[in-house]
Formats: sequence, C-alpha cells, structure tokens
Amino acid sequence: MNIAVTGGSGRLGQFVVKQLVAGGHQVLSLDRVVPTAAQQSQIDGETVKFADVDLNNLTALTETIKGCDAIIHLAAFPGPWGQPPGVVYANNTLISYNVLYASSSLGMRYVCLASSINAVGGLGSKRGHFDYFPVDEKHPSYSEDDYSLSKWVLEQQADSFANRFPEMTISSLRFHALVPAPPELQHKLETAESGAARGLWGWTLIDEGARACVLALQAQFRGHEVFFITAPRTTSAIPTLELAAHAYPEVPIRSELPGTKSFYDASQAARLLGWTHPNV
Repeated sequence: MNIAVTGGSGRLGQFVVKQLVAGGHQVLSLDRVVPTAAQQSQIDGETVKFADVDLNNLTALTETIKGCDAIIHLAAFPGPWGQPPGVVYANNTLISYNVLYASSSLGMRYVCLASSINAVGGLGSKRGHFDYFPVDEKHPSYSEDDYSLSKWVLEQQADSFANRFPEMTISSLRFHALVPAPPELQHKLETAESGAARGLWGWTLIDEGARACVLALQAQFRGHEVFFITAPRTTSAIPTLELAAHAYPEVPIRSELPGTKSFYDASQAARLLGWTHPNV
C-alpha cells in the first residue's frame, strides 16, 4: 500500500515509517519538521517521500495525500504544556478533523489516529479520577486540560465520520508514555495527585506502538474502534492491588489484577488488531 504518515519526522513517526518500509509499503511522510540527516537517508523519492504540508489547510492536505491508500495520523502537540490556552486544543482538534475529512473524501478505507490514555483524563488533571479498574475503552472521560480534551474530541470526530462512512476502518490508538526500553521499576507508594498515579503507572514500548499502527491498517472490522496500547505490567515493583488501595481506595476492582498487572485493559487490541505487548 501507499501510506501517508502525518508527523513522520517525530519520535513515533520514525518507528512507524521504518516498520512500514520493512513491510513492503510505500510511505509519504507529512511533517513541518525537516527530516534529520539519518531520516534523509531513507527518503529515496520512491519508497519514502517527504512533504512539508500544513495540516490546518484542508485543501493542501487533500491534494498532498491523493493516491494514498491509507493514512496514519500522528502529528499533534504531544501534551498540554508550553502553549497559550486553546492552542493545543485548537490545533490537535482541527488537524485530526482535516485528516478524517480528507481521507474519507478520497475514499480511503483505513485511518489510524494517535489518541492517548489521557482521553479519559490523566496527566493533565489535578488528580486521577477513575470509575473502576482495570480501565477499558468504555470508561468515561474526565479530561481537565486542552490536550486530554483534544484527544477525546478526536475520538468523537472519528465516531461521526464512521457514522457517515460505515465502510471505513478507523482506529484510535490510546498510547501511553512511549519509551525505547522497559522502564526501571519504582518502589514507592504514591497518592492520586502524583504523575505516576494519574497515569496509572503505565507505559508502552515505542516500537510496539508503531507495530500497533501498522496492524490497524490490516484490521477487518468496519467503523471506529478505540484501543488501549499499553504494556501488560505497571512501572512499579509494588503489586497493583496495593497501589490501588493506597492511591484509589474508593475505586472498585472489576477483574483480577494479580502481581504488577497493568491498570489498563488492552484486550480489545488483541481481539480486533491482533496486537499484544510483550511482557518485559
């Protein structure tokens, strides 16, 4: 396939492009950031092409991705910090809408969107707010910041486009703390106000996040689905139930959480994408 990747010069984008090329695909990398020297070596004008395009410009985006069979949308402000109020929300929301509009207008079936575990609230909140553990895709959103809200809206927009174009396959992947190697285990209990607790001690290997993107372009379902793309264990050496009892004693436990099992339920990704994260 000929696949467009927005944010192809970014941290995750570089891994996605490499995996797509390894899988025999042609790639159009869209970014405002000029590729590094290492990335330039991949851009041969045939297998990998680069386009500097403003995703806020729907017309330019649509023209640029004509001829592509699918799109993986990774471009966005990666967090709520460092920008004036409203900038992160407006940018992330508009460009995800434009990607959905352009791809649907061109008749693409497959769209993969980079969402976030923060679509339910999380690192931008004052404290963690959860209705039950483990957290699954049906959990409501308690977002408090521009970034989390933009990711929740991204998913609502995908629902809307799937309603209008039921033949499409749209995947929203909720990534968490993409890292190149397994993190060191933590050994302290923390309150619901801490960053680790607000993110439920979660993480994802970055190459596994990239693999989930590739698998999303092979999925057999139609419509829009949301997926937690997270490792099967926490970043803590402390048992999960002990962490929950300390930070979130009021939150009910709906299924077994033995050992250091993740607070996030990624079983939907296994069922519909064939994706599982290695237990490392």
